[in-house]
Amino acid sequence: MTAPTKNALEARLHYPLGDALPEPGRTLAVAPGVKWIRMGLPFALDHINLWLLRDTLDGREGWTVVDCCISRDEAKAQWEQIFAHELEGLPVLRVIVTHMHPDHIGLAQWLCERWDCRLWVSATDYNSARIGSQSTTGFGGAGAADFFAAHGMTDPEVQEKIRGRASYYPSMVPGVPPSYHRLLDGQTVAIGGRGWRCIAGYGHAPEHMALYCDDLQVLISGDMVLPRISTNVSVYDMEPESDPLTLFLDSLERYLPLPEATLVLPSHGKPFTGLHERIRQLQDHHADRLAEVQAACAQRPCSAFDILPVLFTRALDLHQSTFAMGEAVAHLHRLWFAGTLVRSRGADGVWRFSPQT
Repeated sequence: MTAPTKNALEARLHYPLGDALPEPGRTLAVAPGVKWIRMGLPFALDHINLWLLRDTLDGREGWTVVDCCISRDEAKAQWEQIFAHELEGLPVLRVIVTHMHPDHIGLAQWLCERWDCRLWVSATDYNSARIGSQSTTGFGGAGAADFFAAHGMTDPEVQEKIRGRASYYPSMVPGVPPSYHRLLDGQTVAIGGRGWRCIAGYGHAPEHMALYCDDLQVLISGDMVLPRISTNVSVYDMEPESDPLTLFLDSLERYLPLPEATLVLPSHGKPFTGLHERIRQLQDHHADRLAEVQAACAQRPCSAFDILPVLFTRALDLHQSTFAMGEAVAHLHRLWFAGTLVRSRGADGVWRFSPQT
């Protein structure tokens, strides 16, 4: 039997809203008190989903924003349209951010200043974003270039381009608010008279927070569970010997107790039901990729750069290649930490992985 295609896998999920999408600068209701915003991104992954939750906070009526988009004029203009047409004359009361990646936290400072409100986020991701907005974290600069070179991406032209991206993160996250409200795993946040439980996830971001409302059976999954694509899980130069794929796969188990009928609101793609099915698909996807990596390393010792065509059959631009390298290292590291692969560093300074003997 051939493996199911992406379309076949997706057919096992259900999209309650069909092909409906929010218009730019407008919203689409997805559940009582929950509105969907979709903003464009200048990447291959060309959009992000953001959410408005009807709320009451400290005796004031208004809205909670979940996630923000990157900092750029086009996104600010769309937000201004939403403020004018979608808030029913009420203010934004707080900004919740699922994690520190630029498309999620980029405009948090601007939104909080615009509405004089507080950012709510995990402590780990808040501090990671502060560090990133003042320097860089894992996406460019000398540290990232040296890390990728140690895993086989040694082409001088590519190395120069990566070194030149030292301002990559700050260009999309120019700053974060100077104070914040900490989100903790298991904490219930009261939003609009309903409880939303924080579910921490690891591997994709330092301390990603999804939000689940039992009253609505709605999960704001952030990037932890996406319907069409697998979540990026990468090793970065700041933590070069980490095992994020194991953390991510373990984190997926945290969503299995949720009802099968849960409406999942992902950061990319369309709202869907079929949470348990999608988790199984993601588990199977990574099991297949790990088997392919193991087989490749059995043929000859492989660096992460050698593994790129094993994991990614399509052509990759530089932006995609840096994420792909992080993913390749993550798959090798899961097998290395499990003891099925060993690593050694060659005279050329490159780490290569081969089976445990």
